[in-house]
Amino acid sequence: MRAGDAGGTQSPIRVLIVEDDPVAADAHVMYVDRVPGFVAVGTAHTGAEARRALERTQVDLLLLDLHLPDGHGLQLARSLRAAGYHADVVAVTSARDLAVVREGVSLGVVQYVLKPFTFATLRDRLVRYAEFRGAAGEASGQDEVDRALATLRAPGPAALPKGLSAPTLERVTGALREAETGLTAAGVAEAVGISRITARRYLEHLVDAGRAGREPIYGQVGRPELVYRWVPRAGRGR
Repeated sequence: MRAGDAGGTQSPIRVLIVEDDPVAADAHVMYVDRVPGFVAVGTAHTGAEARRALERTQVDLLLLDLHLPDGHGLQLARSLRAAGYHADVVAVTSARDLAVVREGVSLGVVQYVLKPFTFATLRDRLVRYAEFRGAAGEASGQDEVDRALATLRAPGPAALPKGLSAPTLERVTGALREAETGLTAAGVAEAVGISRITARRYLEHLVDAGRAGREPIYGQVGRPELVYRWVPRAGRGR
């Protein structure tokens, strides 16, 4: 069923998760279902699976990974628009190409969420989308139109756990991705120029987000030390 075939605004907002990594897809389902007013109605790991899901399920919003095994997410969005599907899109990606962002605007991409992200970040984007979607009636003037668009287009800074900052997270992420054999918290601390305790907080955040793994290393007296490794996305090596 095509989104919009049923009259009126659907409640809750029905979300299809399109993500090739099964672990990430499961996490996104859990995140969506924790936001009041939203429900995950299924997952698809390829563009072809997403098309089949849309044939049998009413969907209001796609949480769409842009790098799929059978094509780019924007190609999928374009083909869906051409076929008459009108579900909005929240793009989920590690890419930072602003040309891609501009292209997505014309294809129904209403928000972008950069990986790795927290539940709070996605919740913020979904809540803003729900506010924009719920606007009804006729605008009294330009100011009201601008306010409605600002709800969607001017989100606040990405929410991170208290005490963590986006620039430092980027540096920790970069150090971990470049270390083929992994790094300990002490190794990350030295590479980034932060304390070992701080490094471990960022590393544990990446573990919670599914972007890093950890395992103990033995061989010395006392407690084993943890080594952290970047978890590459399936088929992409990053």
